[in-house]
Amino acid sequence: MNYPERFGLAAALMVLACALQGYQVFARTSSATTQNPSGARVNSPASAAGQDPGDDRLFKDIYQEFYDTYRLGPTDEIAIRVIGQPDYSLERVKVSPTGSVYHPLLGDVGVAGLTVSQLIDRLTKDLSEYLINPKVSVALIEAGSAKIGVLGDVVHPGILVMSRPMNVLDAIAASGGFTDTGSKSGVTVLRQMRDGSAQTLKVNVKLILEAKAGPEENIALQAGDIVLINGNAKKKVNTVLSLAGFGSLLSFITRGGR
Repeated sequence: MNYPERFGLAAALMVLACALQGYQVFARTSSATTQNPSGARVNSPASAAGQDPGDDRLFKDIYQEFYDTYRLGPTDEIAIRVIGQPDYSLERVKVSPTGSVYHPLLGDVGVAGLTVSQLIDRLTKDLSEYLINPKVSVALIEAGSAKIGVLGDVVHPGILVMSRPMNVLDAIAASGGFTDTGSKSGVTVLRQMRDGSAQTLKVNVKLILEAKAGPEENIALQAGDIVLINGNAKKKVNTVLSLAGFGSLLSFITRGGR
């Protein structure tokens, strides 16, 4: 093999090695990130040192439960897609104050009070009068309703929609109440202020239930609040706050899912 051939072979091997190294870096980066419901990329809890993959599952289950049970209302934004029918698909439409959206084929469609799956069934039925076997999908892009989060040692941790004024006891009751390991004297309300800072409010529910605290101590909740219930060592407030999925949950609740 002459010099030019040896040089060409060496150069090819160097290019191949660089390509393989770049692929490995890309693979590591891709596996270490995930998509949150708002579309932002965040570090995956499973990739963080010392993180329990079950922690990631906790937040995924909370999101899924919210989307499965959420009932659409005014100011929510949805996407309606009909496969193969771009003229009858809507990439982003806001629910009107009267609880409806305008569809180019169906006209005004009442959606308020329906879950996403119920709306899919309704649209599929209505479109079947005009289209042959329509394939419909609906996505909740932004939940405009006021939301709060309840995490820690309650029976059903998750996201609540504030359809009425709520206080700390209301939120805990709506989440199924304390578990056996939940600390009634260890409740914290995390509130994000307009300037971006966080305010931490301590609530001793035990004293409230025993009528040893004033009514003002049963804090009235605001949209975006997160109620944290201390429990066993794994679910201390600081532990919940450190989980990789918590930041995405906080953003989802305070910013309407954008």
